[in-house]
Amino acid sequence: MNAVLQLEDFKDDFDPFTAWATIGGEGAIIDPYPELARLRQDSPVQAIDLRAHFGVTIDQSMEGLNPYVILGHKEVSEVLSNHADYSSKIFERNLGEVFGATITAMDTPEHGRYRRLFQAAFTPVRLDAMRLKFQGVIDRLLSNFMHRGKADLVQEFAFHFPFQFITDLMELPMADRPLFHKIAFAQTTIGFAPYHGREASRILGNYLTQLCEVRRELKSSDDFVSLICNAEVENERLPDDVTISFFRQLMNAGGDTSYHGFSNALTALFSNPDQLEAVKNDRSLIPLAIDEALRWNCPVMIVHRTPKRDVVLGGVEIEAGANLIVCLGAANRDENVFPEPDKFDIFRERKRHVAFGFGLHVCIGQHLARMELTMALNALLDRLPNLRLDPDSPPPVVTGLGMRGAHSVNVVWDL
Repeated sequence: MNAVLQLEDFKDDFDPFTAWATIGGEGAIIDPYPELARLRQDSPVQAIDLRAHFGVTIDQSMEGLNPYVILGHKEVSEVLSNHADYSSKIFERNLGEVFGATITAMDTPEHGRYRRLFQAAFTPVRLDAMRLKFQGVIDRLLSNFMHRGKADLVQEFAFHFPFQFITDLMELPMADRPLFHKIAFAQTTIGFAPYHGREASRILGNYLTQLCEVRRELKSSDDFVSLICNAEVENERLPDDVTISFFRQLMNAGGDTSYHGFSNALTALFSNPDQLEAVKNDRSLIPLAIDEALRWNCPVMIVHRTPKRDVVLGGVEIEAGANLIVCLGAANRDENVFPEPDKFDIFRERKRHVAFGFGLHVCIGQHLARMELTMALNALLDRLPNLRLDPDSPPPVVTGLGMRGAHSVNVVWDL
């Protein structure tokens, strides 16, 4: 595995890590929920472009399609679970542009054929085997600041652990990892920075093609990349375009959700000291806290679908081929399902939220994400005594519309 792989950088100073806030215009969106609630209460389905409504940069990948935003929990669940009437192929316009032959943009039966194979990489047995590797990432990051008594838990911890875990899992050369992270993240900007999104896709595709070729030569290897590169569907090797698409998407699907989700969980808990104290005293509450944080501020606010035929949804007539902007964040704060929906409450009655989607396309890595977030929070509470917000720093704020997360969570602890 010592072959020299070629990974390019952009030829300009494009920074994908700030692009959502700056070029995408989302940095100023602090609390979209009152307006989302007003819209939902007026009608759970609205013939508007949500990004235009909030005054942020339009998603160029959806130009030319009539937009409808889906806001109610019932209507969102219907669109995500009714695969006979609603298609995911609309993702070919954005995710398909950068990831290639992604299962996210496939409908049944094609979707099911490949999804079953990829799910095998995230079985409970395999997740247990991944725990030790993930613990190593946590230990490595904590060692950088444990001695200081203060840190920014987003910039120094949450931003790094999911991505470092994936690069560890893929056993990438250490020298390539920071640039790999940057280029992979840049793919998410396809909707508002299409040149850099496509360039990131090209660069990453070339690199991953080389990587698979190297790993296939190691016929006895059972590492994660080799497992996928040599996988078979119906006695035939997985098509190269599907294999490369999986790895292109892994960094974003596996990294962004955990990074943004954990920053939101930290914000919620540290902004509610009584609930943080309850979690400190009873670690069995951590899964509840993670789940509630995902509902309260889900990291990926919007997914897309398109009707296969003319439909009526929420009393609104929608033509086949329209752009359905499925607002997961609005559905997760629907007062008809979640009493006092704007309140973060780890003790609320458990009802299914849609932060990981719903139906056949539910997030394939959701169990990995929950494992990561649970282990990360346990580690912080175990090793940083009397952990609390830094009174000399601004309180954490969650921002964003398409992806929501906190930029900083500054804390202190006793040495």
